Amino acid sequence: MKKSFAVLLLAATSLVSAIGLAHADDAHVAPVTEYVQANIVPWLNDPVIIDAIKAQNAEHAGLGEGDIDALDKTWRAGVDGGDTSLIDKVLANPVSEFLRAKQAESDGAIAEVFVMDDKGLNVGQSDITSDYWQGDEAKFQKSFGAGKDVIFVDEIEKDESSQTLQSQASVTISDEAGTPIGAVTVGINLDAL
Repeated sequence: MKKSFAVLLLAATSLVSAIGLAHADDAHVAPVTEYVQANIVPWLNDPVIIDAIKAQNAEHAGLGEGDIDALDKTWRAGVDGGDTSLIDKVLANPVSEFLRAKQAESDGAIAEVFVMDDKGLNVGQSDITSDYWQGDEAKFQKSFGAGKDVIFVDEIEKDESSQTLQSQASVTISDEAGTPIGAVTVGINLDAL
C-alpha cells in the first residue's frame, strides 16, 4: 500500500510540475497580447492597409492552389538568389513603407511585421519573409481563420541573428463593416517589453 501511494505521489508531483512548466511557457502571452492591443490594433484600420488588402483580395480572387504554389515558389527562388521582382514589388509598396515606419517607431519591440490577404499571401512587410504564402501556417489559420478580433500569440523562439527572444502575434484585420479581410503577424521582441 505504501509503495502505490509513493507512486501516486510521484505521479502527482510530476503532473503538477508539468502543469507549472506549461504555465511558465505561456507567461509571455499576456504581455504580448497587451502590447498588440495597445500598439498594433489601433493602426490596423489605417486606409493604407485596408485599401491594399481589399485591392489584393480582388486581384487574387480567382487564384487556385496551383497559382498560390507558383507565386510562393517564385518568392522562395528570389529569397535564394533568383528573380526578386515579386519581392521587390511587395517591399516597395506603400503598406511595406507604412510597416517599416511602425517598426522603427517601436523602440525595438517590433522585430518584423507583415500583412496578409484573405488567402494568406503577403500584402506588405517590414522585412523579407522566407515565403510568400502564410495561409498554411498557424499564424494565419489561428487569426484570420478564427475570425474578427482574434489575437493568436505563438510560442517563444530565439532569433539566432539578434540573439533575442521573440514571439509572433497574429491578428485578424477587418474592413469597415467588420468583415475579416486579412491578417497581420508581428514578431515581438520580448526583451523590449
